[in-house]
Amino acid sequence: MMQEAYARLLALDSLSVDELRRVTAIVRAPWTEGGPTMNRIEEKYVGDYSTRIRIYYPDDSQILPALIYIHGGGWTIFSLDTHDRLMREYAGRGRIVVIGVDYSLSPEVKYPRAINEIVSVVQWLRKQNSAELSIDVCRIAIGGDSAGANLSIAINLRLRDLNERVLMGQLLNYGAYDRVRPESNSCVRYDGPRYRLTVDEMHFFQKNYVRDERDFDDPLVCPLHADLRGLPPSFLAIAECDVLADENRAMAQALRNRDGTGTGYRPIMPDRGLRNDMKSLPIRCSLCPWNGSYKDYDVR
Repeated sequence: MMQEAYARLLALDSLSVDELRRVTAIVRAPWTEGGPTMNRIEEKYVGDYSTRIRIYYPDDSQILPALIYIHGGGWTIFSLDTHDRLMREYAGRGRIVVIGVDYSLSPEVKYPRAINEIVSVVQWLRKQNSAELSIDVCRIAIGGDSAGANLSIAINLRLRDLNERVLMGQLLNYGAYDRVRPESNSCVRYDGPRYRLTVDEMHFFQKNYVRDERDFDDPLVCPLHADLRGLPPSFLAIAECDVLADENRAMAQALRNRDGTGTGYRPIMPDRGLRNDMKSLPIRCSLCPWNGSYKDYDVR
């Protein structure tokens, strides 16, 4: 179990941010092994911020739809490497191109830098020639886990407010959509070392991300309180035993209530961290209308 692996290392609350990143990368290393082999993987530096992206091509198809994937880690930890297997699974089993974005982490940079970088990546992609990039630039969705799910919704909100097209779908895995609320039922029930994420850890991550308390009033930081009209169809994977479970259910309902466009959700995991254990869980790989399918895959 990942929990046991963390316990064998130093106490996380005694680590600097750099040490925390190093330790969590070591712990997650076994989860990057195995999985589909890609036809090719390319890296580029793109957009106004020269943001590094990693593009996973599952086969030699001339043009495929794409998923921009935003890794989680409380805006503070994890990387393209910690989520490499996960992105290869989406690419291989969904038969889509997956584009991982190496956005800047907090606390070195604060909100809204990560959002600005990812929006710039989207804008760069849309200017490319589909044939040259082997990506259908008119069929791009976005998704992520935890902080990455938060950023995914924020990107579409930002695009909408810029009067640009939102992306075609949202894949939202156990996201952080509101300021953590210790009094919520899921926080009371699932806080503590028995479960993957604690309330104190959420306070730590959110403090790293925001500039000050006023940012929590910004719907791009807490999208549960945003005007969600005009956002694309969404799928939410909700961890049942998670301090953020209540706000995930609330976000699913808010997306359903917005303007009649499709939203689906399912509590498919007992624990948020298991989503990234590809050896033991099914993975939902083709979720959005841009790829025309909706399937479960068992990747054991």
